[in-house]
Amino acid sequence: MRPLFTRTRALVSAVAAVLAFSSPAHADTPAVPTLTDGYGLTQVGAPQGTATNFVLTVTTPAVAGQHHIRVIVPSSYYTDTAKRYPVFYFLHGVGDDPSNPYLAYPAMLASQKMITVIPDGGLRGWYTDWVRQDTAAGAQNWETFHLNQVIPFIDANFRTIAAKQGRAVGGLSMGGFGALHYAEDRPELFAQTVSLSGAIDFNLYWVRTAIRGTLSNVGFAMSGTSGSGETAGGSGFGPAVPTDSAFGPLNEAGDMSAALAHGPVANAGKLATVGVSLYTGSGNGNPINVLLDEPAFAESVTEAAQQNVKAALDKAGHPYYAVDYGNGKTWGPNCQGKHTAGCWGQDLVDYLPRLEQAFAAA
Repeated sequence: MRPLFTRTRALVSAVAAVLAFSSPAHADTPAVPTLTDGYGLTQVGAPQGTATNFVLTVTTPAVAGQHHIRVIVPSSYYTDTAKRYPVFYFLHGVGDDPSNPYLAYPAMLASQKMITVIPDGGLRGWYTDWVRQDTAAGAQNWETFHLNQVIPFIDANFRTIAAKQGRAVGGLSMGGFGALHYAEDRPELFAQTVSLSGAIDFNLYWVRTAIRGTLSNVGFAMSGTSGSGETAGGSGFGPAVPTDSAFGPLNEAGDMSAALAHGPVANAGKLATVGVSLYTGSGNGNPINVLLDEPAFAESVTEAAQQNVKAALDKAGHPYYAVDYGNGKTWGPNCQGKHTAGCWGQDLVDYLPRLEQAFAAA
């Protein structure tokens, strides 16, 4: 007769073999979810990534080409199947794309209380339905894509809190403009909005210059790979189009009134029912360094823009939360007060717990 430990080991091995045969490998690991097309969006291929951080590709008649949408869900989404989650829509900057893994900031990945969605905003889409649809860029209806298609698509495919109190919109640089613009245009959709180093005042010459530069494909200091921590002026935004394509004329030689009317400063009063948060650095303070350093110069522009938005909110009597971390020395080890991901990552470390609290209170 075999020793007891030998027979026991053989029995355990046999049971393990049966379980392995009858159960799929890694049965406790959720798969990337299968999503259903709708609301004008058609998926191209299968989502890529993990069940908690994946990218899908879609097409839409609203915007020419294929577009990525990154979705980050808490791990608890797959275990607590009765729970619904609020959604944070995060809008990227000029020259970036949601397929960039750097846009999945650590603070987003750490959150267990919300879903984060990062939709494609184009390399220079500027989060608006362009006034001109006859350019070499083709259809450019970014606001329609995001607010009329992406949001209901996400609500239909995920257990979301599909109401104002369950949504926030934020963004960095170009996306900071998009966040305030969307909250002003559709305050019934969003309970909270946040701008990180946002291009949020069209009255500023250098903000208008940045927009014109991306449209004409000649670049500007505010351009670059906004999620990777690097900046890169120059071309690469797509075919050159007339500089009035997105908003109308943003050049002193033309009538800028229609374009300026899109600016967050002009529309600050529309944020009366939306919680507002604003973050910026100073460009590292030294005027000479600011002029010579593109990320520093860009941040000095966004600091001025944020000050003007604050003044407009003060005039409207609307409270807000605002941080100007100057040269970044007290803000975080990777922040130098410039237009870089090291500062934006720290912004989100500060902001997301506050957003979670606001969602819970609502």
